[in-house]
Amino acid sequence: MIITKTPFRVSFCGGGSDIADFYREYGGCVLSTTINRYMYLTIHPYFDESRTSLKYSQNEIVNNINDIKHSIFHCVLNEQHIGGVEISSTADVPSGTGLGSSSSFTVGLLHTLACYKGRYVSKGRLAEEACKVEIEKLGAPIGKQDQYAAAFGGLNFITFHKDDTVSVEPVITKGHTLRQLQENLVMFYTGLTHDANQILSEQKKNIAKADKTKNLIRMCELARDMKKSLEENEIRDFGAILNESWQKKRELAGSISNARIDELYACAMEYGAGGGKLLGAGGGGFLLFYCPKERQALLREKLRLKPFPFQFEHDGSSVIYIGDKYWEDNR
Repeated sequence: MIITKTPFRVSFCGGGSDIADFYREYGGCVLSTTINRYMYLTIHPYFDESRTSLKYSQNEIVNNINDIKHSIFHCVLNEQHIGGVEISSTADVPSGTGLGSSSSFTVGLLHTLACYKGRYVSKGRLAEEACKVEIEKLGAPIGKQDQYAAAFGGLNFITFHKDDTVSVEPVITKGHTLRQLQENLVMFYTGLTHDANQILSEQKKNIAKADKTKNLIRMCELARDMKKSLEENEIRDFGAILNESWQKKRELAGSISNARIDELYACAMEYGAGGGKLLGAGGGGFLLFYCPKERQALLREKLRLKPFPFQFEHDGSSVIYIGDKYWEDNR
């Protein structure tokens, strides 16, 4: 048996500029971090070598991998001609909550299969292959940030170049600054889920509009400002940058926010938050706020939402277990 874990991500600033329709014209960038919440995948030979078993939110057992219903499993297993195995996925958070779960799954699956085949794959190659699967082969209307965040791990400034290449630059800041940032960030689960593809499809259609393009250009500027503040170990303006970025983002598509999200956000700003955002494409999931520690108790009391504690993580997609039988079978 082989087990991998791949982290989920929190995107602070620049989301939306990682869509090809924008970055091929203007260049894009995001600042994000991965957190200690993971997608786990396990693989081992199936008892019946003529069949393939897949366990996720549903269970599939097929005689032919062409019959797999799960789109990502179907694409990857057929492309790599892998069958006769049992693969299980387990996640710390449900899908549709804005933490990049789909891309963490794709990165984790590619990593798991590479290890199963005895092949080393770099973090950059994992991210690149995951983008090809989700965007090019399956046609998802998404960007590239989630795949690179999940593969690399850590607090990074990710640049999307006009020629389709991607650069991942770790944000260098002092330990006490990172700890202070961690302590001042709080996350809450709204109880709402969303269809990211539907929201992103609307956003993608709107990119050509001058006002939406202007918003994305400003969001990239804010991402660079946030990076500079962290590198200078000055985070007092972190909340203000988050707030301005969120106000720009919510204008990109009508489905990004809603009355309930706006109400919760206004409440948070009234009771201690310096800024925040809804994570992911929008419509639901997790709300993130920058709020000094001494104000967080009041914030929790007023919002009456389920807190979601988390820590930054730095490893990215990792192999955490290789069973003895695997080595015996592959000697």
